[in-house]
Amino acid sequence: MVPSEIETAMQSMMFTFHKYAGDKSYMTKDDLRMFMEAEFPDFLKNQNDPLAVDKIMKDLDQCRDGHVSFHSYFSLIAGLTIACNDYYCKNMKGKK
Repeated sequence: MVPSEIETAMQSMMFTFHKYAGDKSYMTKDDLRMFMEAEFPDFLKNQNDPLAVDKIMKDLDQCRDGHVSFHSYFSLIAGLTIACNDYYCKNMKGKK
């Protein structure tokens, strides 16, 4: 059976987390930086803030242990997706 689009998207998000976390069940700040640079290069370029990843890490590291869990990673993805959807609804929807 072929997975649905949403199942494929979920699998992609899961596998992407583990790609950067490696054998750990979390990402470090360096892992997060590599993830952001590879997966969201335009986001970081448009930030004009050399501490953007540090600020994101601070927001995601709820336990202050230097780790980003899958739950926190998924919150980041969800937040970025919501922002993109808001932009789409405001500026792009209906212009196709």
